[in-house]
Amino acid sequence: MNNTASMTSPPVPFGFHSSFFALVSSFLLFTLNATAQDPSLRFGGAIPQEVETVYERGLGWLASKQSDSGSWEGGNDGAGIDGICLMAFLAGGEDPNFGRYAPNIRRALRAIIRSQDATSGYLPNSMYHHGFAMLSLSEAYGAVDESLLWEGGKPVRTIGQALDLAIRCAGTSQKANRWGGWRYMPNSTDADTSVTGAVLMGLLAARNAGMAVPDEVIDAALEYMKRSTGRDGSAAYTGGFGGFGGFGESRDRSAIATLVAAVSMAQALFQGDYTSWQKWNAATARVLGESQAPDGSFGGAYETGMSLLAMALNYRFLPIYER
Repeated sequence: MNNTASMTSPPVPFGFHSSFFALVSSFLLFTLNATAQDPSLRFGGAIPQEVETVYERGLGWLASKQSDSGSWEGGNDGAGIDGICLMAFLAGGEDPNFGRYAPNIRRALRAIIRSQDATSGYLPNSMYHHGFAMLSLSEAYGAVDESLLWEGGKPVRTIGQALDLAIRCAGTSQKANRWGGWRYMPNSTDADTSVTGAVLMGLLAARNAGMAVPDEVIDAALEYMKRSTGRDGSAAYTGGFGGFGGFGESRDRSAIATLVAAVSMAQALFQGDYTSWQKWNAATARVLGESQAPDGSFGGAYETGMSLLAMALNYRFLPIYER
């Protein structure tokens, strides 16, 4: 995908262009310390029409651009892009087994599972992709009827088996990393908070789904994140915005940072300050409605999927979006 398309990504209102690594630290803390809330906050109420319109048009575009193999953008971007698009469908709240987009959900899951290395468990094309793909598998686990997943074809592996392999890959990669985190590749010996945050969110989602995730893997990653976070909430980072190159060096990095920040900001505000989230959500819905292309897209599959996920908290359908 070219830089021009990336540059059309919607802006984040209120100047929320904070980096992903700082926001994911807040998200993790809120996730780990979440407590019972009023049911209306946890499960949501009426969905604003502006959100419904943006989401419906975006899903329609994603469905039209999915390849027969289940991937997006020609299958050149990796399992993380497929995972982001998959989560956009799952988060919309339709029946993942018999709803309108059930075939798209199954194709995306098959693409992710088929892309996985059967020995190492690695979900390509970077550990950034691995983290987001693991997150999407975790959200699908238990919700998708696996008797329908392979539609008469020979199963490669179950979602649970794919998750188990992905968890083991993350653990093996971390053991070889002296920092206790992750960077672009499974054999990287350096780490950054951006990739570490993506993998850590995937691991936490897997644990929340009932998968066995070793405590020492979570603890080491959290310790790395804590060491990298200053008293003011800012976070150290290796290599500047280069970390977002894990989704492809050809992409405009500031656009990628903005989109990931939007999703992370939605989570952080929703978990920490619901009133602020409501204001941010209304403003973001307006911006997305104004910037969405006539065909329902926001550029490419990555940009469209992430833009929809910034709105997904309105639906509260997936476990990761519970409050």
